[in-house]
Amino acid sequence: MNDVIIVGGGVIGSSIAYNLAKRGQSVMLLDRGRLGMEASAAAGGMLGAQSEMEDTGPLFQWARQSRAMFPQLSEELKALTGIDIGLVREGLLNVALSDVQEQELRAREKLQRAAGEQAEWLSAAAASKLEPALSEATRGALYLPGDGQVEAPLLAAAFAQAARVLGAKVQEFAQVLGLLTERGRAVGVMTSEGPLYSDHVVVAAGTWSGQLMAGIGVDLPVYPVKGECFSVLTTKPLLRKTLFTTGCYIVPKAGGRLLVGATVVPNSYDRKVSLAGLAELMDRARLLMPAIGEAEWEKAWSGLRPQTADGLPYIGKVPGYDGLYAACGHYRNGILLSPITGKVIADFVLGGGEDPFQPELELGLETGSMTRSETRSEIRSEIRSETRSDTGKQTFLAMESLLDAFSPDLSGQSKRIGRREGELFSAIGKELHSIEAAH
Repeated sequence: MNDVIIVGGGVIGSSIAYNLAKRGQSVMLLDRGRLGMEASAAAGGMLGAQSEMEDTGPLFQWARQSRAMFPQLSEELKALTGIDIGLVREGLLNVALSDVQEQELRAREKLQRAAGEQAEWLSAAAASKLEPALSEATRGALYLPGDGQVEAPLLAAAFAQAARVLGAKVQEFAQVLGLLTERGRAVGVMTSEGPLYSDHVVVAAGTWSGQLMAGIGVDLPVYPVKGECFSVLTTKPLLRKTLFTTGCYIVPKAGGRLLVGATVVPNSYDRKVSLAGLAELMDRARLLMPAIGEAEWEKAWSGLRPQTADGLPYIGKVPGYDGLYAACGHYRNGILLSPITGKVIADFVLGGGEDPFQPELELGLETGSMTRSETRSEIRSEIRSETRSDTGKQTFLAMESLLDAFSPDLSGQSKRIGRREGELFSAIGKELHSIEAAH
């Protein structure tokens, strides 16, 4: 018997496991394969809180709060696990290669600045001064100094390992066949090896989450969007900042490595990397940065990003079943939203979303670890008792007020459905459609 079972060991599930273990819960983290080897392993690692958003609705608000959590999170995870998640805060250039893109980015600059974020439209000359490798086709660029990047596979691994250090149990190659319920409550999961029981169940299984929910009569549609990527090596660094434009991004990694992504192939579980997809991506990359054509080929891969109909993730309680929670459908923002999603789901589990200020373990960042021999009662005795600051409470309450936008409640009476046509929602669905059309 566990306090919480989490289905899905990607960056979202592992973040939830970490946040719950940090608060003294007994956690079982299950994955049907190896941890973090699906969408989390394929991601470019961009923390595009501004570059990915077309408006300043709930997704934008959550994204920028989650982005702000990364500096402290990076220190915590390294202290607990020794893993450096590769946080880079060099900023991002959202590049315009046409008049239409320039108009869109100039409008986005005004929105971002009005929301209190740093954003600056640069002429082609000014952008090239920052990044000389930019193409002559550049019409200008929106400079977003606050956006950054991490090494996505290392972030997922660090979350999982930190959860282990704090006492979470992990089972890889654990095939979850269905959810167990009893009298309107989730009581565990059925695996290929038999049942596992818990007080709470969190479904964070990416694009497979909807299938699990359907087994108990919950309609929570999630569909895959395949993305193909490739990487190349350069003898000397060609970029410092991430480059982003419609249909293509180039992320500079350590050691002269450039990561290029990503194609958009909706409703495909086919993991093969296509020549057509790579050829188009290469053309887009060379149009953005011609010098990349001289780089040495490294490898190509693909991932299945979990998308929803309105482009917003499902985060929160699943209606109709006490003790059941969803954290899925993050599409291209799973890495960015992993810190805030893990924290909020932990808050739901521990306080039903009504008492989000549960105490956390003293992590001993100065010493870098806690002793693994500590018993559960000893761990609980080290939990902090002090109350969070009023500022912290106000921040969370503001964040909590946005949860309606991500609610798994898709009934006709839900606020998520009722506001879908309003100004509160970020237009990621619109952006997806435009990229698909271009692809």
